Amino acid sequence: MSGPLRVLIVEDARLARRELRTLLAEFADVECVGEAEDVPAAREAIARLHPDLILLDIQLPSGSGFDVLDALDPLPAVVFVTAYDQYAVQAFEANALDYLLKPVAAARLATALDKARAQMAEQDAARAPQRRGTDLLAAHDQVFLRDGERCWFVALGEIRRIVVDGNYARVWFRDQNALLARSLTGLEARMQPGLFFRANRNTLVNLRMVRTVEPSVADGYDLGMDDGSQVEVSRRQARELRERLAL
Repeated sequence: MSGPLRVLIVEDARLARRELRTLLAEFADVECVGEAEDVPAAREAIARLHPDLILLDIQLPSGSGFDVLDALDPLPAVVFVTAYDQYAVQAFEANALDYLLKPVAAARLATALDKARAQMAEQDAARAPQRRGTDLLAAHDQVFLRDGERCWFVALGEIRRIVVDGNYARVWFRDQNALLARSLTGLEARMQPGLFFRANRNTLVNLRMVRTVEPSVADGYDLGMDDGSQVEVSRRQARELRERLAL
């Protein structure tokens, strides 16, 4: 990565924010670009400042740190900060980059910053051939998903299919499925062309995870996915599928 690591502090306690700023000031390649103390202020600051890393308190006055992450794309690196061990378990279930227990120790913060630098370097390398002069989401970009109390950070390339679920989208990935707080059409508009295929009006599918393609009785196709599930390709989309797969 080039330039300093730009960090946003999201913490409701003023003294805790001051302590984190003091700790960050010891790192020459780190810039604290701002602070926020609740969910709305955090979302506004992320949209305005585009930080590389968020130091995110889990308990906030107007919600939780997980509420901050809903509908953000692409996600910056996230390190959760908490005073309670049980939230650390939830943070790692979410595949967070790291978590810090309060009071934050300088050595643990240094480790978390190293992880952030390494992740950014890896993602920059992956995006280089894919993203030139565009802000569209690529395969290595992450989205934040939740299902009740369970949360995940998931790279778009890990997603198998995305299906309309009311006003939102339900996402199948790994051996899980969870809700994404945005519409299927809105999500598709934010992604690089070719990342997913519109199989029918309600479904986007990752063609890299298709194992079989069979003609259907409706003059479309049935796609057999790598997890054993099936996705129907509508008659309208059948021609595009043939072109994409050279059938």
